[in-house]
Amino acid sequence: MEYKDYYAVLGVPRTASQTEIKKAYRKKAREHHPDAKPGDAAAERTFKDVNEANAVLSDPDKRKQYDALGANWEAFSRAGAGAGSAGDPFAGFAGFGGTGGQAGNVRYEFRSSGDPGEFSDFFRMFFGGEGGFADVANARSGSGRAGGGGGARTIDLEDFLAGMGAGVQTGRGRAPSSQARPAAPRSEAHAEITLDEAFHGTTRLVDVDGKRLEITIPPGADTGTRIRLTGKGPGGGDLHVVVRQRPDATFTRKGADLERELPITLKEALLGAEVPVRSPKGTVLLRIPPGTQPGRQFRLRGRGMPKFRAEGHGDLYVRAKVVLPNHLTEEATDAARRLLDIVDQPDPR
Repeated sequence: MEYKDYYAVLGVPRTASQTEIKKAYRKKAREHHPDAKPGDAAAERTFKDVNEANAVLSDPDKRKQYDALGANWEAFSRAGAGAGSAGDPFAGFAGFGGTGGQAGNVRYEFRSSGDPGEFSDFFRMFFGGEGGFADVANARSGSGRAGGGGGARTIDLEDFLAGMGAGVQTGRGRAPSSQARPAAPRSEAHAEITLDEAFHGTTRLVDVDGKRLEITIPPGADTGTRIRLTGKGPGGGDLHVVVRQRPDATFTRKGADLERELPITLKEALLGAEVPVRSPKGTVLLRIPPGTQPGRQFRLRGRGMPKFRAEGHGDLYVRAKVVLPNHLTEEATDAARRLLDIVDQPDPR
């Protein structure tokens, strides 16, 4: 399996600080986001690689594991990572087999863990899923266990399970300890946004275990939109941010489409006019034809909301609302009466 150099993916040195990694990730993610390069398969693959690299390097524990195995990966690959039996994936390679060997001060054991998401085979093998690796550096000395005896340093599986909460299986088919804690549950946070924020996209700060995380809410998000942050929740579980859009005083939203009323005068309805219509995308002029009836609907293509994680916008539907004049003067009342007397209007009932 090909080794992935996450530092090269983000374009940072191995000594990069968390701030430098975060900055590089944001730059690369913006550059290769599918919305920026629609239909570009290469950009989509790069975008996934960038997210995968960030998921590892931004997590101190995962970064430590990755750095520890990174130096040994080339030798491990040459020895044949998959050459062992199904029960012992490291058989035949000194330092990684079921005999409990070590590579320096780091020991690796076969384990199972939670679903690592839509990441590469390398990520799943290294951090989770069938055949994943667990870094159990600084394991205490012991005897009567894999690699035990003679004062050899070895892992204490109960301590590891209690500390990590993951099931471990050695090359000899050892079953997960009954003391293993269940995987950290996913948690939810809620973000309330305005229609304008939903149109342009926005950010929110979420407090998780005393840490403030900046959540990016993409354009087009709607009530019920869920944004998953892998491993960012309490106890290392996934954090799901659920979006709720507040009702707007002018627009009613239906997916990517918007609806609104447009007040027009009696004169504009009778004689026709061009009237300004405000939309989240800007103001446009709408031609009102003569004789427009109250409730008539007009469709403005592409003037609605952006489609979530897709190209294009929805439509804006405008419904005419005729506002009649009131407090007529005596002269205006006489003029209206003369007009209505000569208008040949059939009984609408």
